[in-house]
Amino acid sequence: MKLVVQIPCHNEEAVIAETIREIPRQIPGVDQVEVIVIDDGSTDQSANLAQAAGADRVIRSETQMGLAHCFRTGIETALGLGADLIVNTDGDHQYPGSEIPRLLEPILKARAELSVGERRLSEMPAYPRFKLFLQRLGSWFVGKLAGVEVRDAASGFRAFSREAALKLSVLGKFSYTIETLIEAGRNQMPIAWVPVRVNPQPGRRSRLYQSLGQYLTRSVETMIRTFARYEPLRIFLAIGSAVFLGGLGIGIWFLYYFFTGGGKGHVQILILAAVLLIIGFQTMLIGLLADLIASNRKMLEELIYRLRKLEAGTKTPSDAP
Repeated sequence: MKLVVQIPCHNEEAVIAETIREIPRQIPGVDQVEVIVIDDGSTDQSANLAQAAGADRVIRSETQMGLAHCFRTGIETALGLGADLIVNTDGDHQYPGSEIPRLLEPILKARAELSVGERRLSEMPAYPRFKLFLQRLGSWFVGKLAGVEVRDAASGFRAFSREAALKLSVLGKFSYTIETLIEAGRNQMPIAWVPVRVNPQPGRRSRLYQSLGQYLTRSVETMIRTFARYEPLRIFLAIGSAVFLGGLGIGIWFLYYFFTGGGKGHVQILILAAVLLIIGFQTMLIGLLADLIASNRKMLEELIYRLRKLEAGTKTPSDAP
């Protein structure tokens, strides 16, 4: 049983070495542990320090490609290295390496294919209460979209079985956390939540977003886009129905006025009703077309999964990028 720990990293020279050194190399149920660092265009010494700290492989990008790209690169590399288990942890030393065995336990015991570290944010006095509220609200909403219980949607501390890694497809550019949860839930993948400790990070600003507003905007955009890939008919049908019923209501009101008020004037109301009826009907038709495309996408996902499985099975560690 081989474990590959992947660490996305961008300008983390102050903590990347400590993050790597904390990763246990001896874990019950695991025969081999390998650590890879995906350096996302760092302008400091993160990559060199990671290699000096004992990283088995450092993958460097000349420019900053984003967290989602780093995650995809790490997954593909880990599969190419023959990983049976993959753990993703942050390069900012937020998650203690000592928690990795607990994170792996549900997968090793065949209770889950995806295991997510649930941060105990409510136990941290310095964590802003407003951000805690938004985190809980966002997790609840992601859970509704995914169709499963979600306790900490933003946690990047995750473990994947080989099958889970082969099935997941991250298409977004911002982050992978929300997208993978919705995808796992919609594909009925067993998910386990493991309460974990986090290291305090006083005064540290996020490398992922510039402001809370930007993070919320991109997160909501990711939620809608990912959910629409799996349930386009529900989204377009709801929008189309609302517009169509609005036009129908205005049309009925116009007819009532027409027959009771002499039938003169207010032609613009009739035009508005007709426009809304047409737009609503077209939106519902678009939903039907999108649903047919989604059905084809599911077949493509299955084909991609089989191709990945075949490719990962034929690669040797020396073939991995």
